[in-house]
Amino acid sequence: MADTRLIQGRYRLLDLIGRGGMGEVWRARDESLGRRVAVKCLKPLGPHHDQSFTRILRERFRREARVAAALQHRGVTVVHDFGESDGVLYLVMELLEGRNLSQLLEENRHHPLPVADVLDIADQVASALAYTHQQGIVHRDLKPANIMRLTDGTVKICDFGIARLGHDIGFTARLTGTGIAMGTPHYMSPEQISGAPVDQRSDLYSFGCVLYEIATGAPPFDLDDAWAVLVSHRDTPPEPPRSHRSELPGYFERIILDLLAKEPEQRPDDAREVGRRISAGRAAPGYVPTVVSASLRRPPAPGTGARPEAVSSRESRLPSWTRGMTTGHKATGAELRDTPPDAAAGLTGDWIVRPETGRVQEPPPTERPTASPELVTALTGRHNAGLSLGRLGRWTEAGEVHRAVAAEREHALGPDHPDTLASRYEVGFTLSRTGRPADALREYAHVAEARGRLLGADHPDTLAARQEMGFVLGQLGRHFDAHQVYSSVLAARQQVMGPDHPDTLRCRHNLAFNLSRLGRLEDSYRMACEVAAARARVLGPAHPDTLVTRYEVAYALGQLGRWPEALEAYREVAQARAEALGPDHPDTLAARYEVGISLGRLGRSAQALELYRELIDDRTRVHGPAHPETLRARHGLGVNLGRMSRWEEALAESRDVCAIRERVLGPDHPDTLVSRREVAVGLGWLGRWADALTEYRRVAAAREHVLGADHPDALASRNDEAHCLEQLGRGQEAVELYRRVAALRQQRVAGGH
Repeated sequence: MADTRLIQGRYRLLDLIGRGGMGEVWRARDESLGRRVAVKCLKPLGPHHDQSFTRILRERFRREARVAAALQHRGVTVVHDFGESDGVLYLVMELLEGRNLSQLLEENRHHPLPVADVLDIADQVASALAYTHQQGIVHRDLKPANIMRLTDGTVKICDFGIARLGHDIGFTARLTGTGIAMGTPHYMSPEQISGAPVDQRSDLYSFGCVLYEIATGAPPFDLDDAWAVLVSHRDTPPEPPRSHRSELPGYFERIILDLLAKEPEQRPDDAREVGRRISAGRAAPGYVPTVVSASLRRPPAPGTGARPEAVSSRESRLPSWTRGMTTGHKATGAELRDTPPDAAAGLTGDWIVRPETGRVQEPPPTERPTASPELVTALTGRHNAGLSLGRLGRWTEAGEVHRAVAAEREHALGPDHPDTLASRYEVGFTLSRTGRPADALREYAHVAEARGRLLGADHPDTLAARQEMGFVLGQLGRHFDAHQVYSSVLAARQQVMGPDHPDTLRCRHNLAFNLSRLGRLEDSYRMACEVAAARARVLGPAHPDTLVTRYEVAYALGQLGRWPEALEAYREVAQARAEALGPDHPDTLAARYEVGISLGRLGRSAQALELYRELIDDRTRVHGPAHPETLRARHGLGVNLGRMSRWEEALAESRDVCAIRERVLGPDHPDTLVSRREVAVGLGWLGRWADALTEYRRVAAAREHVLGADHPDALASRNDEAHCLEQLGRGQEAVELYRRVAALRQQRVAGGH
């Protein structure tokens, strides 16, 4: 099947992401919609299956795939399509960029994740489970490797219904007598182990195992013997998580222990309750747990002198399908080095990674390899392969390569060798491009300190690391700190390299960008103009770097209210990018969007409408109808319909965009709330103030919940609500709300926000 490279004349296979017991996962392109997807090809059915059995399994596949494809929640991997090609069953899924929890734990060197991250992951997984359980779907194999955290912080559960399909077709584990596929031993519920029927409460138990592990660094029963793990799940109460990690909140420990109750009826009623308890615990100290099952006798562990007859008795109490079973992969440990790079397809399992992207097992210090010329050459080749992946935009895979090479170089050459530091610099670069600026800052700071000590503070390599520190400080919102770093680096670059060196110009561009974020708009505009002129002279007027700075000039003009000039600048950038990069390049489309913004600001809404309609068509063709940038263009269309007083059309467009954003991004996502506010605006202009009030209040409540009551966006929403109350003749309520908003603003100013 892979030889054809094209499935059903539509899905072109590009490169293999992973291979495992169920088949292969490919990064692919949907030729019809022009978007990247993941294609999971299940292994062909062997000749030992008779035709009737094969027919039943194919029908089962279609049924389960339809169920998976019907799931629409931001916390569940999207299934786009499924079918059969040349006897191979395949699934087409969204292509995700991020790390599964197994990989996050391993990258953290088997230490638990930060408490804030644990709570955020727990909250998002609970929401996804609540949704899927409400649809009557049980995962049955929830584990860290099946939970992805994307680069934007979104958490997604993978393989709903798909793992069960693979098991039923016979690709991996055996079945119990009731047809329930077994999961990974470290995350199995007692009822799964006993072969009893399972429901959503089995997922809750597995969820508890996952939370225990990411919160403490190890699963609740961290044993290497599969039998001991199974018996412990069934008979042994787990040790309280705070006995391993005292800084965990008490309420969260109680949630985990409740989830790990041996009897299903003693666990929380559903995932929605778990989510409520997590939210309540994060907001207030008060917490009332459910009853945790009573302690049961702890069985003798392997290697502690247990008599052979005791072990035999223990085995006889377990289902027959557990015979010969091994522990499988936990979320930590050496075995995990065989997980796929990024699980980029959002599909997980026991994948075998391609050698060029796999992690390298670090040898013990006593076995440090000699830095032979052959080894140095090989590591240089792999380092260059990582750079190539980065140039292709495959940052997470590039990060895998650079982390592995950095570890080997440190062992072979030493921590301060230039090659080791070069690899760690690239690790920082990939981290900053995959939404992990805090981790990138630590990596860059280490490289900058070491290079400064070894090469000098003004050496170009030292300055490069310090400049990237400024970039990630900006990503973290620390713009004043970023400004200080950029100013210092720029002074050194100008003295060492000269004012027109590309690295000097890049630093000046970053400084101009950061000045606008500090509110110094005139300074930002002036510096951006100077850099754009210098880059055009040094690199050429159509060079991508030149166009990036010209885009920044246009942005600064808009911020200064000089919209006619901003419009002209954006148009020039859009035209130049179309010629240099192509009309469908994301940068070209981004510049066209800004042209629409500028037209709207200038009151030229009819032209803006025409532009947005064309842009929506192009975005839909390139990225799909539910892509955030497609929806952003549709939002702009709705805004300009309103500006032309076509409020019925504007309201319909805003409602449609809001519904899609809520489904794709979540109800509290900033873009969703912007759309909901636009719905309220349309309702108000149509005189439907009572309905508008309901929408304004929903926006205000959500923003207060996410951002805090004194955040400027939350206060603006409360002002909207007060205006609506005025329109409804409820003046006293409006006055009280205006006063409350004013008081919160004063508190914010007094608090130094």
